[in-house]
Amino acid sequence: MKLPRHMEMWLPWYVQSRAAGWFTRREPKRVWLTICDHYEPMWGRPAGEVADGRVALWRERWPELADEAGPDSRGAKAKYSFFYPQDEYDARFLDPLSELVGMGLADVEIHIHHDGEGRTAFIEKMAQFMEVLHERHGLLRRVDGRLAFGFIHGNWALDNSRPDGRWCGLNDEITILKELGCYADFTMPSAPDVTQVAMVNEIYWATDDPARPKSHDRGEVVRPGGSASGDLLMITGPLGFRWRERLVPRMETGEVAGNDPATEGRVQAWFRLAPMIGDDLFIKLHTHGTQERNSRVLIEEKNLVRMYQWVRAEAERRGAEVVFASAFEMYQGVRKAAGMGEVGVESAVEVRQ
Repeated sequence: MKLPRHMEMWLPWYVQSRAAGWFTRREPKRVWLTICDHYEPMWGRPAGEVADGRVALWRERWPELADEAGPDSRGAKAKYSFFYPQDEYDARFLDPLSELVGMGLADVEIHIHHDGEGRTAFIEKMAQFMEVLHERHGLLRRVDGRLAFGFIHGNWALDNSRPDGRWCGLNDEITILKELGCYADFTMPSAPDVTQVAMVNEIYWATDDPARPKSHDRGEVVRPGGSASGDLLMITGPLGFRWRERLVPRMETGEVAGNDPATEGRVQAWFRLAPMIGDDLFIKLHTHGTQERNSRVLIEEKNLVRMYQWVRAEAERRGAEVVFASAFEMYQGVRKAAGMGEVGVESAVEVRQ
């Protein structure tokens, strides 16, 4: 059997945590489900009409799919989180997403691909993008009076985590993100990429060492009764193995894709692997939803609808509530489960209205 690349980076923590889970893991009372889309209309550098069509597909079809998926235990519809790349900004691609946000069916956070431009230029890029999202499109929100955002790093290279230094270049990126107002990072897991961190299936606080790369490799696990004890909250998705679908186990990374769609078996794996805080289970998934090989399955074949329905059914089977959350709502759930309390919020959409 061929082992996944770079498995030595995360396998020790995985084995240790799985062994401990045999004795300590219990059934959840609440299940939080979030899907974070690395949403790139210009993926593959297509012609303009192709990118327009990608955006139109999500704008037109997502409302009906959210309806068809059915409500969560609160009676709320599924809410999709689009992480939009700064480096692909185009107002005509953001306006349809703003409409979905206004309908209560989506949220928009920040994604960026960058490479070696330096600290000052990176801060300027991010600050300008935040302002445009907020002022031009009515997106993002103020948390305790300042603009805040969730974050996914392009090419997985958060905090200069590639050995060759490409696709980032900033050893103090975690500090910068904190100063800019990042409430949580949703990049991990990245396996089998070399950027994968040691800690898996945990929600944890990373503390930056500005002189060294990959400060988020390890951190302090969030537990009930804890407090904010680092520079950046890492909300990670499930990582491990699926043993039931075929003779050779397949790696589970929490990515929902055309070649690896949601299945009932995968849902059960997410319940086994996803991090827990007290009685709350947090399933953070990801996808690249503008790529046709993925959108064909997720949207046109309605795999997203079945995914939400399967997660709800599995939660109910276990006697748990289910929350179909945006990335920010999951962050609020993490804070509440840890006993830190929810943060005060002022919605950009509400302000613009």
